[in-house]
Amino acid sequence: MRASFLAAINQICSDKNVSPDQVIEAVKQAIATAYRKDFGNKEQEIRVDLEEGKDMPTILLVKEVVDDVENENFEISVKDARKIKPNAETGDEITIDVTPIEYGRIATQAAKQVILQKLQEAEKMSLYQMFKDREDELLTATVTKTDPNWVTLEIEGMTVSLPWREQIPGEHYYTGKRLRVYLETVEMTGKGPQLRISRTHSNLVKKLLELEIPEVRNGDVEIKAIARDPGFRSKVAVLSHDPRIDPIGACVGQKGVRIQAVMEEINGERVDMIEWSEDPIKLISLALQPAAISAVIIINDTEHIDDAGRKIKKRAAVFVEEAQRPMAIGKKGQNIRLATELTSYELDMYNYEELPAFKAKLSALRGGALSDEVSVDGAPAEVAEEATATEVQDEAPVVATEEKVEDAAA
Repeated sequence: MRASFLAAINQICSDKNVSPDQVIEAVKQAIATAYRKDFGNKEQEIRVDLEEGKDMPTILLVKEVVDDVENENFEISVKDARKIKPNAETGDEITIDVTPIEYGRIATQAAKQVILQKLQEAEKMSLYQMFKDREDELLTATVTKTDPNWVTLEIEGMTVSLPWREQIPGEHYYTGKRLRVYLETVEMTGKGPQLRISRTHSNLVKKLLELEIPEVRNGDVEIKAIARDPGFRSKVAVLSHDPRIDPIGACVGQKGVRIQAVMEEINGERVDMIEWSEDPIKLISLALQPAAISAVIIINDTEHIDDAGRKIKKRAAVFVEEAQRPMAIGKKGQNIRLATELTSYELDMYNYEELPAFKAKLSALRGGALSDEVSVDGAPAEVAEEATATEVQDEAPVVATEEKVEDAAA
């Protein structure tokens, strides 16, 4: 084709973010469709060649050489085939030049519509492939429009909606505001690729920490768990794989500059960093900070299905002094709820005075004496690792339903 034609294709590729091969294929299919409409039929196999230097495309009708012709649309006899190709044999493929002298107006319009349709499909697929490889990543977006139920964002030339349920409560959005969003999944729909983005997902905090903290990014400090109440508070448990690195200090940074940068990106949401522990008692005590925990008893340390078909979750009883109880529970139960999510243990809160009765009841349920090593009698959370607290030891997991635990405290 002419240089001007190739230049037009390159311009389309630049504007639509598609490859030249996709555009040329769309043009070929459009020309084939136009030919079938005016000169052939839909059963014919049409091949289009766009040879460099020629003004017009070459349209070829493809047929198979057979001994007995049953369908003239895609079969040709050996005798007729040898008029075109002298050495043709049965089973060969013959191409016949059927290029018409000129195309009609209707055919041209049909070709135009097919080209536009194919370009749209190619553009959608190109966008899908571009974002599909970036799932579970941060994207930078710009607010272009605000509505009561959603915010319209522009992400690298693509318009994406951020629904209200994925917005940080209390965050103010305005046209031109730049922010980061977490790309959860990309789905291909009839309307094109749909990006599922979020400002409330826990992984947004994780990715921001990786962005701001080199030790997290290079793997020296690992994020083990995140619990988040979007817009208000997050708890992040971290573990250092290098004994020379303090995981909390690395994440907070000098004078808190690192964690402050993360908090500013999520509308001032408080981010509490705690050190991860494989000991569930210590982890639970740390997760409930700033409250001082007096004792922790692990009721069940495995999630399983019991004989009655009920799902039994991991569960622990937490004992605190009366003065520490409001702090341990938190405003509207936020602190204990986040600690439950962070540790994966259902936490039941009791006053420390209830511990003896609880231990006696639990001992009766187990059918034997309860070791004194099931609690951290009077020990504050910060020294829990040095206390004698351990899990309830038994040959089979100790399973106590919520009703039994409440009876034990009565």
